[in-house]
Amino acid sequence: MIKNIPLETRLRVLIVFIGLLLFLPFNGLIHLFDWDEINFAESAREMLVSGNYNTVSINFVPFWEKPPLFIWMQVISMKFFGINEFAARFPNAICGVVTLLLLFEIGKRLRDYKFGLVWALAYGGSILPFLYFKSGIIDPWFNLFIFSSLYFAFLYFKQRELNHSGYFKVILSAAILGLAVLTKGPVAIILFGASLLIFVLLTGKLKLVRWVDILIFTVVLILSGGAYHIYQLLAGNSQLVYDFFKYQIRLMKTEDAGHGGSILYHPIVLFIGVFPASIFALKVFFKKEPLNDDFRRLMIILFLVVLIIFSLVQTKIVHYSSLCYFPLSYLAAVSIYEICFNGATLGRVSKILLLVVGIFYTLIPGLLQLVATVIPPDILKRFIHDDFAIACIDRTITWSGIEFLIGIFFGAALLFAVLYWKGIRQMITILVSSVLFVFMLMIFIVPKIEKYSQGPAITFIQRFKDKPVWVSTLGYFSYAPFFYSNKMARSCQDCNEEEFLLHGTTDRDVYFVTKTTALQLITDQNPQLDIIEKKGGFVLLKRNDKKIIHDTK
Repeated sequence: MIKNIPLETRLRVLIVFIGLLLFLPFNGLIHLFDWDEINFAESAREMLVSGNYNTVSINFVPFWEKPPLFIWMQVISMKFFGINEFAARFPNAICGVVTLLLLFEIGKRLRDYKFGLVWALAYGGSILPFLYFKSGIIDPWFNLFIFSSLYFAFLYFKQRELNHSGYFKVILSAAILGLAVLTKGPVAIILFGASLLIFVLLTGKLKLVRWVDILIFTVVLILSGGAYHIYQLLAGNSQLVYDFFKYQIRLMKTEDAGHGGSILYHPIVLFIGVFPASIFALKVFFKKEPLNDDFRRLMIILFLVVLIIFSLVQTKIVHYSSLCYFPLSYLAAVSIYEICFNGATLGRVSKILLLVVGIFYTLIPGLLQLVATVIPPDILKRFIHDDFAIACIDRTITWSGIEFLIGIFFGAALLFAVLYWKGIRQMITILVSSVLFVFMLMIFIVPKIEKYSQGPAITFIQRFKDKPVWVSTLGYFSYAPFFYSNKMARSCQDCNEEEFLLHGTTDRDVYFVTKTTALQLITDQNPQLDIIEKKGGFVLLKRNDKKIIHDTK
């Protein structure tokens, strides 16, 4: 029976099965991370609480920083799975499966089904792309929409070269780009437009473009990508639209939320984070490909456009350059395909780079285990000049003592594959061992790291879930009090909520979570706060109304 099913159909089913097996399990094991994961999940939760699906909000006031598409996905997920971590991350698990299927289909069309499989494996088998499909952030869907839109634009030019008519690919490209805009904003148009324009100019394809196609593309893009903000304007929320575009411009010009960095930030992140695809991509980055050379040019242009733009932008955040994962994995697939099926071999430089970066990852579990369980705080202070980080190291958190083996097994597999194996066996071992390494980190290491970094704060907040109290942070900002206390309304309307919770008249108890490093200053300025508990780098405080200095109404 199975033999009667076409091979490509069986491969598609296999990709879906493996994708679900890798991207779905244990997604509810770890609390959502501040800021981005909790931010988007909280907006989805507030839509469910308020019943208002038309406007994104945070703390029950309009939130202009992001459009609603990804948050709507989380709303649908939460309706099925409840308001929890698994539901918040479920859309990206599905995105992971869709992405691998799409890469298989495009790769099959560009060369053959083997290339499609290699491309899907190169993407899913690299460290950061794999991690992103197990997260609750916007970027996986945002990147998929931009890449898909570019691909259909590429097919449009192929169609025009053959003098074929029709508007389907133009409409599809514009509509998908509109979905990217609805996911994260107009930066999608900048990335798409810059990449496609440079491609068209360099390849001499500008003469193929018809004005009617540009007009159709523009109209469809405005209707799809601008739908949310057009609605807000019609609903009288022009201030939200103004604040949204003002925020987009500010991100380009200034550091946001303390996320600054060197111009080399993103090249380093991509080289180390998209391991091992980044190493394989280097092998063919400057080498012409006789087959599908136009598509290769488009991928290199996309890579350089994203890298240059976000290297120049003042705000430096890891996922800003994540659209580069598509061109990197494509170039890696070209290299891997040659090794697997055409007798090519890894060069000496590639072997050295694979082992150097591989050793870096091999050491991570063991180093984290040492820092958390063995090295005394006094010695750590000589190397870690961050009092809060030192305070977060809680010796009561249990480690089994064998976590370092995760790195050892990965390093051993990588060493044998690079030095002793060749061809398909070598490539499969490198990519599969990378996947298993990250999978094991997500199960055995990341939950422990989360307990140090934010675990105590969220544990404090969860005590008050659905209870008639107000809970907030003090001295630092976090979305955790909204999501993890299941906050149902603001404590006051049209006022400074922090000031109200510190000094205002309220009908319920008020609690604050702060960091140990800020405790002395906060208690000196607010003697009405009593210390309830300390854990790790965090402190739980309670407002003592008998000590209120003044009343703010």
